Amino acid sequence: MTRIAAALLAACLIGAPLSGWTQTLSDPTATPRIDRRAANQAQRTEQGVASRSLTKQEAARLQRQQARTQKKEAVAKSDGVVTKQERRKLTAAQNAESRRIAKQKNDAQKAN
Repeated sequence: MTRIAAALLAACLIGAPLSGWTQTLSDPTATPRIDRRAANQAQRTEQGVASRSLTKQEAARLQRQQARTQKKEAVAKSDGVVTKQERRKLTAAQNAESRRIAKQKNDAQKAN
């Protein structure tokens, strides 16, 4: 690889993560970490249903809780800025959801 190609590759690898970071700085309502966690938790719930470690009732309850957290996120974004305190509250809500998902997936109840 030539030095120019190596330099361009290095610049792209360094610049790619920074582009998302600068976008977050320019948009005070951006919550990419919270959004990724929400998607991950939804996937965990779907996987639990598919593996039959979650009953339909448990999955529905977990999905309703996720919807409540998304509503809290929408309220936090409604004034145009998501403050550190609001982010902490959203993270705490997601932590609680994550614990609930783990607890429900690992309890003795299995889907028929």
